[in-house]
Amino acid sequence: MKNKIYSTVDEAVADIPDGATIMVSGFGEPGTPQNLISALIRQGAKNLTVISNRGGGGRNLREGIIDAGKLIERRRVKKMVCTITAALKSSITTSFDRMYQAGEIEAELVPQGTFAARIRAGGAGIGGFYTPTGVGTEIAEGKEHRMIDGREHILEGPLRADYALVHAYRADTWGNLQYRLTQRNFGPLMAAAARVTIVEVEKEIAEPGAIEPDQVNTPGVYVDRLVKIPSPPEGIWESTYWQSGKS
Repeated sequence: MKNKIYSTVDEAVADIPDGATIMVSGFGEPGTPQNLISALIRQGAKNLTVISNRGGGGRNLREGIIDAGKLIERRRVKKMVCTITAALKSSITTSFDRMYQAGEIEAELVPQGTFAARIRAGGAGIGGFYTPTGVGTEIAEGKEHRMIDGREHILEGPLRADYALVHAYRADTWGNLQYRLTQRNFGPLMAAAARVTIVEVEKEIAEPGAIEPDQVNTPGVYVDRLVKIPSPPEGIWESTYWQSGKS
């Protein structure tokens, strides 16, 4: 079987080219692959299309988390596909907000349920689906409409990516993943919808069989690269730690 283990996060993202479409897991802080994002910042890829729940603006105990917003700040992103554009606090204006208002970045706002369903469709090979969400709003403009059971629906297409950056709690060497609590969020969907899935692993990369079958949240068939991140400093939540976070 192909060796999926990489020595460093920098090695794992080294071949991501300019112009790639990248999915980034995470709901706020939980499940956000902060180490891989930091490595991608150092790597320098630009003109990216990023598919992520939000475009930055989350906060943790120490400082702003390393999320898609850090790529936006460095002008590496040409388009964001996301569900939330604003920061968690109304008093904060994010780089995404400023750049979008200035016409410096393209944005596609997707309702959160539709966002998840479009990613799932991408992974399942589904060509599209009808939903009533967004009917009568700007989201519906230019999309096919159809009446189903007396209710108007719009046609939504799948979301797919060249790469997915995912954070998992545990993995085995075959790539089977286990997430911890709310870390799971979009990870399993994105892993299935990307051509190459890159995973930073928090606790361990174990031998096959170490993760009970009913605890496998993402099968290894969807995972291409694994990298173990360093253990967090004492007193810091495991999910808040990242390597070279200020890069």
